[in-house]
Amino acid sequence: MTLHARTDEREPLTTVTGTPSRAGRGPGRARTGGRRIGSHVFLIILAIYFVIPIWWLFVAATKNTSGLFSSPAFWFDDHFALFENIAGLFTQQNGIYWTWLGNSFLYAFAGGIGATILSILAGYGFAKYRFRGRGAVFGIILGSIMVPLTALVIPTFMLLSQYGLINTPWAVILPSLLSPFGVYLMRVYTQDAVPDEMLEAARIDGAGEIRTFFQVALPLLKPAIVTVLLLSVVGTWNNFFLPLAVLTDPNLLPVTVGLNRWTALSNAGAGGEQVWNLITSGAFISVLPLILSFLFLQRYWQGGLTIGSIK
Repeated sequence: MTLHARTDEREPLTTVTGTPSRAGRGPGRARTGGRRIGSHVFLIILAIYFVIPIWWLFVAATKNTSGLFSSPAFWFDDHFALFENIAGLFTQQNGIYWTWLGNSFLYAFAGGIGATILSILAGYGFAKYRFRGRGAVFGIILGSIMVPLTALVIPTFMLLSQYGLINTPWAVILPSLLSPFGVYLMRVYTQDAVPDEMLEAARIDGAGEIRTFFQVALPLLKPAIVTVLLLSVVGTWNNFFLPLAVLTDPNLLPVTVGLNRWTALSNAGAGGEQVWNLITSGAFISVLPLILSFLFLQRYWQGGLTIGSIK
């Protein structure tokens, strides 16, 4: 009787315990599935929003001047003129577009690499060394982030003109070496990604400060280095107002200012040559290096997501 009573008591418990668990999993799964669907829809909308300008630029680069104003904006014209437009870029003004593109590479990589090196050194120094006036100097750097770059163009022009650097490549490269946001980003990342215990262990083992920096700290900073490098390169590549103010020689212009000159030529109407097809094609080609840079360097971000958790 005792065994039978226990069996009778257990059977309802098994039934009652099993039934709510299934019922509880159903609504939970439904809510989770709803959140996933909502997040995916939101991400798809964002992706479309960011891809639309690139798609329009690609479609516009495949049209001639008449097709740009007669065919649908977001779809191809009957005549595919991409290769004709690229060929026109080679010949327009003796192929000066490729000189502009080369200048953009020079300014972007010289300024971007230089700004990255200075940001690494300054950020590491602020993060791992104690010295008098550190807080005040870093506060000035943070304050300079709030100043618009366009507000600094005229003072920069006057300073460069005193040293005879106007209308030279240095007029664009030297101001691009300063990246207050890069210094801030490197300091914040270095504080979390490079434990003090690792640096102290390297010093105890007899490593000097330079060797400790290059062999211990620098490998841990790859994600931040790539981030600062990309931000600096893209910022210099897209810089427009500074080259416009300090450069007058057409052979020294970057692609941003050069295409703007062609835009002014086309806006002249009947008195100027209509090169809208070359402008759109040149703009499309100019963004390809930036897109490829992000695609090839994104793995460094992914590889450094958990680097700050290592002690």
